[in-house]
Amino acid sequence: MNRLSSHTLFVTLCIAAFGALAQPVVTYSKSGASFSDVRDDLKAAIEARGLVIDYQAQIGRMLERTGADVGSTKPLFADAQTMQFCSAKLSRKTMEADPANVVMCPYSIVVYATAAKPDQVFVAYRRPMRPGGGPASRAALAEVDTLLNSIAREAVGRK
Repeated sequence: MNRLSSHTLFVTLCIAAFGALAQPVVTYSKSGASFSDVRDDLKAAIEARGLVIDYQAQIGRMLERTGADVGSTKPLFADAQTMQFCSAKLSRKTMEADPANVVMCPYSIVVYATAAKPDQVFVAYRRPMRPGGGPASRAALAEVDTLLNSIAREAVGRK
């Protein structure tokens, strides 16, 4: 790699890292949609990439069930679920770049609608970032971010 392309790569990675730090959670929404439709679209977007959902957390149900136990009965969500999955190829790449990237696995995307606005459904994920990793680590984590972003966008009908 020549000096100019090395410098360009470094600047690009710095800009990407700054953008990730500026926005650690990415959220998309879809108005006038049912929660179940967007949830099913999220599942389909994950599975269309050959990925398997390992776990689906029922966050909304858990909060509803335990609200009285913690002194609150305020309804928060019409529904809220998290889907966890992994990509063997990307996970291996991130961990070969830096074994400490094991903390990024599995990947997680949440789908939720609030009790106040049940017809506006949100799809969100935390950007995979780990300050201190080297350039190979940052580049591999950027690939994971690209995957998560494409899945989340597809789930709300944005290509």
